[in-house]
Amino acid sequence: MERAQFLQLLGLSAMGLGMNTLNDIKKISDAFPASEKMPVLFLGHGSPMNGIEENQFTKGFQNISKTLQKPKAIICVSAHWFTRGTKVTAMEMPKTIHDFGGFPQELYEQQYPAKGNPKLAKETKKLLHPALVELDEKWGLDHGAWTVLKHLFPKADIPVIQLSIDYTKDAQYHFELAKQLNSLRDKGVLIIGSGNIIHNLRLVDWPNFNKENHGYDWAIEVRETINNYLIDGNFNPLINYEKQSKAFQLAIPSPDHYLPLIYSLGLKNDKENITLFNDNLMAGSLSMTSLKIS
Repeated sequence: MERAQFLQLLGLSAMGLGMNTLNDIKKISDAFPASEKMPVLFLGHGSPMNGIEENQFTKGFQNISKTLQKPKAIICVSAHWFTRGTKVTAMEMPKTIHDFGGFPQELYEQQYPAKGNPKLAKETKKLLHPALVELDEKWGLDHGAWTVLKHLFPKADIPVIQLSIDYTKDAQYHFELAKQLNSLRDKGVLIIGSGNIIHNLRLVDWPNFNKENHGYDWAIEVRETINNYLIDGNFNPLINYEKQSKAFQLAIPSPDHYLPLIYSLGLKNDKENITLFNDNLMAGSLSMTSLKIS
């Protein structure tokens, strides 16, 4: 492979990397043999209770898993690991984190005992250079990861690492950063963004929490607009969400649950399509819209 081709493959052509760095990246990457290209997922994870409930959304996760070949490893970008700087879990056995309160004891008893993958963590760190990435030994799998993974891969027999979201950076940065991980998709690595596109907890309509496909007018508007952008492949308005309408500001009052979508979109290739599922609103101000890129 010529140097220019290799740079293009890794999305590093603008980074000005030296050959030593490139050789290091290739050495680690070769440890993961080539495989059929994995799709990319964005999952609207919703309430932690989805970790133990059987409902239309968990059935949606289970159904989409049937369309996937078994990955060799998983990288999850969760809304619930929002950090200064970028981190990646690098322990052999990540703990199951119960990062919520006020739920039934059954939920706190849940474990997702998937192994970690320190080798993949190191490769991820290399691929994201020159961004500074910390190998983390303390975090684990938060509920943005394990409550959906247990429906996709209930045996917990696939190694999982988490990649944090640097809250000091804008959406364009995260979109470009994600591109640098694209080569892992050819190595059998499934990359998942987990959040919620519309996520305004302050405006939740609690009396109608269980009403099916219930959204305020502004939420209905934003869901339709964003879905059209997604299907058309028009990502610029999504990256520049802060410059959009007042309805967008109500739908995305903070970036934590939205930015995992941007990571997933950054990994889409020109010839790939987006398939929506679990495309429902709930409680007035939340959406469970999920998507598969393949």
